[in-house]
Amino acid sequence: MAAARAAGAALAILIASVTAAGAQPSGVSLAPVSFAALPGWAADDQSAAFATFVSSCRKPKPGPVLPAGRSLKAACLAALHENIRNPAATRTFFERHFEPFVVNGADNGFYTGYFEPEFTGSPRRNAVHSEPLLALPRKMRNPAPDRAAIEGGAFSGQKLELVWLDPVDAFFVHIQGSARIRLDDGKVIRVRFAGRNGLPFTPIGRVLVQRGELTLEQADMAGIRAWLAAHPDQARALMRENKSYIFFRPDTGRAAEAGPIGGSGLALTAGRSIAIDDQIWPYGIPVWIDAPLPSGDFRRLTVAQDTGAAIKGAARADIFLGAGVEAGAEAGQLKHSGTFVVLLPRRAGR
Repeated sequence: MAAARAAGAALAILIASVTAAGAQPSGVSLAPVSFAALPGWAADDQSAAFATFVSSCRKPKPGPVLPAGRSLKAACLAALHENIRNPAATRTFFERHFEPFVVNGADNGFYTGYFEPEFTGSPRRNAVHSEPLLALPRKMRNPAPDRAAIEGGAFSGQKLELVWLDPVDAFFVHIQGSARIRLDDGKVIRVRFAGRNGLPFTPIGRVLVQRGELTLEQADMAGIRAWLAAHPDQARALMRENKSYIFFRPDTGRAAEAGPIGGSGLALTAGRSIAIDDQIWPYGIPVWIDAPLPSGDFRRLTVAQDTGAAIKGAARADIFLGAGVEAGAEAGQLKHSGTFVVLLPRRAGR
């Protein structure tokens, strides 16, 4: 990381931020850096990232415009047609078709993690499973109801209930955006993001820190769940501080081992798919992450394939870590700064 900081400082050429078509939004600075200056670049096996990139190329989705003269189209055409079979060839592909830029300065990136959890649930309401996950209403009210109003019955009678969960579990499914749910009879179903009410996301961990209930270090997923369990009389009101509400749809017809579907409409790849601010970066853009995570230094090429209400900013990303208990434990601890390097497609003729 020190090498990246030095290289970034030596080569820093800030690109003026304007709002004209084809330019980056105001407040985004890009400093060119060489691939050789990225710690871990030569050691990473970018083959998994290449497969993830190819999946985005097969199903492109409109998004923000990249700086003038840069487009993913040429790189995608090459990825779909070139016969790339080994890590060295994969690395060469990215170096030939992209240029790396440090976004907003070294160590100014911020990373969290997310995963696909598995919870118990029921097709019918019962004493334990008393909170439904709702399907997207055909028509959203204006103004949109907040979490408290929806949980209070704003859409009752429309038969939107997909499955019933413990209220705290249901809240965390909203945070993750997808889940596997094991029903009373042992059957496992999956749900995925379908839409939201559009109201701002409020992290309840931040609320607990501001109130002096938890320290910043304690406000991870495990700490928040422990607080909710210890304060059942206050849990509902705290969760309703987050006015954002997520709606779901059944996730069927896919292999059990396949990752959940991200905002791009594609199955996510553990350790290679990230959620970004989709008002700034398009899906499919490669991002090199250099950050010290709980499991060790994370120096890896990833691909933007998802987004989230809490993911705001040019150097902000949520790393998809997979499914299950171990992925959840790591995701719950992940709140780290690091270097965010976007790989912009080379301009035509370069």
